[in-house]
Amino acid sequence: MERVIEIDSLDDLDDVARVIIDYLGDRTVVAFDAPMGAGKTTLISRIAALLGAEDDVTSPTFAIVNQYVGDRTIYHFDMYRIDRVEEALDFGSEEYLASGDLCLVEWPEKIEPLLPDNTMVVKIEILGHTERRFVIR
Repeated sequence: MERVIEIDSLDDLDDVARVIIDYLGDRTVVAFDAPMGAGKTTLISRIAALLGAEDDVTSPTFAIVNQYVGDRTIYHFDMYRIDRVEEALDFGSEEYLASGDLCLVEWPEKIEPLLPDNTMVVKIEILGHTERRFVIR
């Protein structure tokens, strides 16, 4: 099942975050497929806040993974700097992805072979300065 949402303003991101949370079901991995500057980290910050995380959400570009705790444990990955799947294996990505905790993955194409079959994919398309289309499946 696929859901498409278009927004005109960042003020509407909480609505998108709620739909993602509602669509999760028993899935625990969400892959954010989007170009640089599309707002992946901003959307992830809204998801984390709605799930009760109080920490500031920042892109884990250099740390690769950040952990947030709210109603549940959330792992936020930024795989941008990963060049080979083996690098992700070296820091234990498989254990995180299989943990049952919520894993939100930026640049998922870098570790595609490691993603579970039931991974939710959120494609973000830039339509304008603040306008975005989200395709959730």
